[in-house]
Amino acid sequence: MFRLETLSVDPPLILAPMAGITDHLYRLMLRRIGGVGLVTMEFISSEAITRGNARQLAKMFFSDEERPLSIQIYGSDPERMSAAAEIVAELAPDACDINMGCPANKVLKGCAGAALMGDLPLARRIVRDVKRRLSIPLTVKFRLGLDESRKNFLDLGKICEDEGAAAVALHARTARQMYTGRAVRDEIAQLKSHLAIPVIGNGDVETPGDVATMLRETGCDGVMIGRATMKNPWIFRQAADLLAGRAPREATDVERRDLILWHFGQIEATARDPREALHKLRTMTGWYTHGLGNGRALKVKISELATPAAFREAVVEFFAAESAESQAPETGPVSGIAFPESESGAGPEFRKPDPGPQMPVLL
Repeated sequence: MFRLETLSVDPPLILAPMAGITDHLYRLMLRRIGGVGLVTMEFISSEAITRGNARQLAKMFFSDEERPLSIQIYGSDPERMSAAAEIVAELAPDACDINMGCPANKVLKGCAGAALMGDLPLARRIVRDVKRRLSIPLTVKFRLGLDESRKNFLDLGKICEDEGAAAVALHARTARQMYTGRAVRDEIAQLKSHLAIPVIGNGDVETPGDVATMLRETGCDGVMIGRATMKNPWIFRQAADLLAGRAPREATDVERRDLILWHFGQIEATARDPREALHKLRTMTGWYTHGLGNGRALKVKISELATPAAFREAVVEFFAAESAESQAPETGPVSGIAFPESESGAGPEFRKPDPGPQMPVLL
């Protein structure tokens, strides 16, 4: 556990913001599985927020069940960023984060994200102006630097601390690396020894064991996990168990099936059209079946389907075949953790024959 001013992050595990991924349903799903101490929205442009872009503003929806929650913003203009922070504050999340680490070209071209590491005076102004508009904790996420020859993460970390940030998160790669190579944990340790505020480590956390290793090797206060959650949505709960001295448990096939069907039901209920829902779930099925012996067969079959009903049928048939092959009973997992239906509702087609008041149990 660590604190962002008066906010406790317990366990010290944070969902990284991922564009197009960490939306309301994704965050809610991870919350209901358990183990995550703080979730973060996909980043939102300060220009979009201050200009009232309806589609982008819709991404800022969250429910109390997701708390504690942080909203991440990005931009290059201090006035726009501070105005966006004021709007964020009105929504009353638990924290606000500034993105100074995104390496995407479209963000860099706007002199935002990791590009701010190339202009530390501007980065300082942004942190200072945003902090002045907030009464909630402010955090900043950044990388090692623009490239190997321009590593200035220690300088930026000190700027953030001096201007009132409650914590910083370091993705231990340069912007030029994007997501290639390996994250350098030694430099997370350097930042931790350089600052008095909490430091969150990020990069190449792929298993629950990686969480414990990063905490031990770097001395960081918390661990941020991003892409690994797409292959294993149970990673936070498993890591929390490990940190608490309990043995982590792999998700069963039944749990994977129930999660896919629940998530798809929620996506279809909120998607603008069935094509959008199918596009999302084709991608997500690839994540959720990671590690299954015949997972590729399901991915191939899903790519050929054209209706939500066909998708659901294929998922149910796949896991029934897996269960029969392993001679495992096709029963739901045993747990006291309920996964209630969200406000959007899954729709009658997604309910089990005797649905009762709750959605399937997820572990």
